[in-house]
Amino acid sequence: MTVTTAKWTLDDYHRMIEVGLLANRHVELLNGEIIEMPPESPEHAYLGDESGTYLSQLLGDRAKVREGRPITLPNNSEPEPDLAIVRPLGRIYRHRHPYAEDVFLLIEFANTSLAKDLEIKRKAYATAGIEDYWVVNLKNRHLKVFREPVDGDYTRQLTLTTGEIHPLAFPDVRVSVQRLLEG
Repeated sequence: MTVTTAKWTLDDYHRMIEVGLLANRHVELLNGEIIEMPPESPEHAYLGDESGTYLSQLLGDRAKVREGRPITLPNNSEPEPDLAIVRPLGRIYRHRHPYAEDVFLLIEFANTSLAKDLEIKRKAYATAGIEDYWVVNLKNRHLKVFREPVDGDYTRQLTLTTGEIHPLAFPDVRVSVQRLLEG
């Protein structure tokens, strides 16, 4: 017997949200599946807040830093990355979430969600053509950088514990790896 999982479309997911079916549930849509999101630890929340503020200061009005807000991807996914650095499109975001082409950089802070962030989300983001994806590994205290998406995965990966990194969209901006790892 073959078991087939029912997949949800973005429209299905949005209707569920509108009618309150997912009220009081912390979920996201990934590749047509509704995934429960674990609660954030204090460290996860702290580093997300501090890094969001830090990146906002570095980027000024060149980009919008969205914390824990959805982005809409074409592969029936509406993940909620910890930080999404997106085009500053103002009121357009009243009517839709940022699309993949609006995204400059995505950052996840991962402890209990490490496997999901390094596998499922990595492939979803690569498939959508997100050029720059970073995972702050809270367990091992390093930054994993994924770049150059090709055929549903990233072809370039870096692991950093110190130094600086430049977002691909902003090569003149220097981001301290230590600030991301420690706040």
